[in-house]
Amino acid sequence: MSQWRELHEGWTLQVVGEADGVPREVADAVVPATVPGCVHTDLLAADLIPDPYLDRNEYDLAWIGRACWRYATSFDWTPDGSDRVDLVCDGLDTVATVELNGEVVATTQNMHRSYRFDVGGRLREGRNELVVTFASAQAYAERLRDELGDLPGPNSATPEPFNFIRKMACNFGWDWGPVLVTAGIWKSIGLHSWSGARLARVRPVVDVDLGEQRDVATAGRVRVLADVEYAGPALAGSDGDSGAAGGGVKAGLTLTASVAGSRAEVEVPAGATSAEVELSVDNPRLWWPHGHGEQPLYDLAVELSGGSEGTLDGWSRRVGFRQVQLDTEPDDAADPEAGSAFTLVVNGVPVFARGANWIPDDCFPSRVDAARYRARLQQAKDAHIDLLRVWGGGLYEQDTFYDAADELGILVWQDFLFACAAYPEESPIAEEVEAEARENVARLMPHPSLVLWNGNNENIWAWFDWGWQPKVGDRTWGAGYYLDLLPRVVGETDPSRPYWPGSPYSGSMDRHPNTDEHGCKHVWDVWNQVDYSVYRTYVPRFVAEFGWQGPPTWATLTRAVHDDPLAADSPGVLSHQKATDGNAKLARGLTPHFPEPADVEDWHWSTQLNQARALTVGIEHYRSHRGRCMGTVVWQINDCWPVTSWAAVDGDARPKPLWYALRKVYDPRLVTVQPRPEGLTVFLVNEGLTGGDNGARAGGVWRTDLAVERRTFTGEVLAHWSTSVSVDPAATASVRVPVDVATTTDPSREYVLVVAGDRRTTWFFAADKDLAYPAPEWDVEVTADGPATRVTVTARTLVRDLALFADRLDPAAGVDDMLVTLLPGESHTFRISGLTRPVDVAEVSGRPVLRCANDTVSPAK
Repeated sequence: MSQWRELHEGWTLQVVGEADGVPREVADAVVPATVPGCVHTDLLAADLIPDPYLDRNEYDLAWIGRACWRYATSFDWTPDGSDRVDLVCDGLDTVATVELNGEVVATTQNMHRSYRFDVGGRLREGRNELVVTFASAQAYAERLRDELGDLPGPNSATPEPFNFIRKMACNFGWDWGPVLVTAGIWKSIGLHSWSGARLARVRPVVDVDLGEQRDVATAGRVRVLADVEYAGPALAGSDGDSGAAGGGVKAGLTLTASVAGSRAEVEVPAGATSAEVELSVDNPRLWWPHGHGEQPLYDLAVELSGGSEGTLDGWSRRVGFRQVQLDTEPDDAADPEAGSAFTLVVNGVPVFARGANWIPDDCFPSRVDAARYRARLQQAKDAHIDLLRVWGGGLYEQDTFYDAADELGILVWQDFLFACAAYPEESPIAEEVEAEARENVARLMPHPSLVLWNGNNENIWAWFDWGWQPKVGDRTWGAGYYLDLLPRVVGETDPSRPYWPGSPYSGSMDRHPNTDEHGCKHVWDVWNQVDYSVYRTYVPRFVAEFGWQGPPTWATLTRAVHDDPLAADSPGVLSHQKATDGNAKLARGLTPHFPEPADVEDWHWSTQLNQARALTVGIEHYRSHRGRCMGTVVWQINDCWPVTSWAAVDGDARPKPLWYALRKVYDPRLVTVQPRPEGLTVFLVNEGLTGGDNGARAGGVWRTDLAVERRTFTGEVLAHWSTSVSVDPAATASVRVPVDVATTTDPSREYVLVVAGDRRTTWFFAADKDLAYPAPEWDVEVTADGPATRVTVTARTLVRDLALFADRLDPAAGVDDMLVTLLPGESHTFRISGLTRPVDVAEVSGRPVLRCANDTVSPAK
């Protein structure tokens, strides 16, 4: 049986060679290194650099990415009788030279793949020295750019040539991320001793036959494809023929697999380097995205044995039985240009994707452990998000990310790692791209949450619209990856999942890639150029990116920035605003809706509220077109550091008001008022959820009484209308609001209130700045609730979008709700958790803790 020994202890780090800007105290230092880890975190732990995330420290630490770094450790080794010993490096970031006992084992240049080197002949009994030296990734990328010729892509927000190295692109800076070019042993490293043969790669292809019931399949199949590697010369049989590739194992290898009580085995022909075994499972329970059903997972075990040698190697993962397709059928078979679908279909059920984009959760990804992944994905699920798109400028995340998605029922759309740039298809990049793609497709395919492979982020769009074609000429730019190599790799390696060439992409290079009628679309003229009301002019088939900026929570902002005085445009705040003209765009987007903020606290509240409003407008509009539009993937769920950005959860893991807005607007049952050419219309959207995760749609019909009123801000009902509505599962119902209810006599003092059972929404006839809001008045009561604190607010006036900022009381505190609209006389109780001290009524009764939309226009008296 094989043995694994981690080599994570005893590492040291030091700078090697000459590099501009290296401080003397760093140049002379040999510091303890944490593996897995990176240079920045080791220097920070040694107190040799300030925190790169604070103030403007990022700029003072640029020298780290320009220097070369040496990791070294020593370990004792005693021969264990194995045929072979491999040094296994799961992640080297990025341009590395690996030496064992003074001999160069290998050089690498790809952060996104693992490496395995036979070092049995280099190990010596007793003490061994292992050294990994990392050259500057920036210098490597610049050198390769100069050799191959520059290509378009990097811009003022991301000036580095990240497209010439296989490394996390956003390490080189993005419009939400700092330039912190890392180096280090960022994943596990160790020695693998083994004899005879091993399982080099295992690929489970899972399929199901769907029955009439929705919680089980009539049959499930797991086809296990295994690649076998041998430790020495092959022994094919008694005639002495050595067969194909190396061996050291006598004829008679057996591949065995088991899952859900089913077991099968197959003999591996002598010297064969691959084998296949198929398992059948009767009536397996189906895996569903959350809300549509449960997430049963089954242990799949694979074993390679060698007769008298016994078990040689084993492999195990959890799999889920489910079926997934990407429906791209044309609306009209006779006229394919009329439009075509872009719909994820899970277990035969078309799913409206309530999604968000995912970026690396830290600039230093070794800091993101299983618990942090789980916490962030739980935040996504709690906001009713059922799809995360892993964006192409980041990482193939670690298995624990996908494990959490499997368990929580969150669909994963996985980009291949290409973003916003033209990529060369020449050596050595092309070989690295294929190697990383084949490895990561095989690594991730056991996960039932993974439902789509996507070729790139915005590169096909850029070819059409960003002026690339005259700059590229007849050179390569990545099309060969997206249209040939990657679909071939997916088809050969993971035939159970769909592949799509890019986001956005319309299904053909003969039509514009970013259209409403076909494929997936990105909407970025909103935010960059126009007001968010323009979301309502688009009806795309699937929106894979759209977003609006807002600052992080106050506690996060003030932990990271120490400007005195603090202002929206103070140096530290601006250094944590990476978007081109970001603050100007925030101001431009605020102007149609809110008065100019009087101070930094008003700026902070107004821009956060405006961010939440923008995404609410967009998502409600797109969901009202459910059926034609079948997905919204907001930019973005998370941040990698404290920054003003499009995220719903900031870099310190605190939910912004946007997160609470997403939780409301992604509710499985949505009530929204939409302006249509024929007049105000109420839409009720029903995702067909039953409240139980049994996978059944029966009982998912939404029947409700609907009441629509036009009211004054003081509570007078000016017009009333009611009806009953029934909304089928996975459907939308619309109700035209009668003219007398929908027509205002005073847009500054009236609004429409819509109540559908336990859900309600409002429609205001004018922007906040033009509304005659009453100065907000309320009564507040504070009571203890075990470890939590309950704050009950009773409104004496109309109060719109009431928010309680618990972090203003205590940076460790959080609150369960936000953006609550109260009518005069109504109450709402907020539950604060995490307080480290008691609070009283005076602390929570007004700004900066208790804010609402009213006080942006009419301050509280």
